[in-house]
Amino acid sequence: MRTLKQARVGETVRVVRLTGDGAIKRRIMDMGLTKGTQVYIRKVAPLGDPVEITVRGYELSIRKADADMVEIE
Repeated sequence: MRTLKQARVGETVRVVRLTGDGAIKRRIMDMGLTKGTQVYIRKVAPLGDPVEITVRGYELSIRKADADMVEIE
């Protein structure tokens, strides 16, 4: 299964599952990344961290470590 970290710029993907433990998983969900949500990959910083995405109508920057916990299709 691919993760948000592996998605390409300009791609629209759908969240399938969140991995991670307790507080980290809750923080990701609080940012709006929940199962079934569509995510558009806007930009990736030159060194790959952070990744800028559009989710639920707003822009969000997410670290690679957190993006690796979001499985997509």
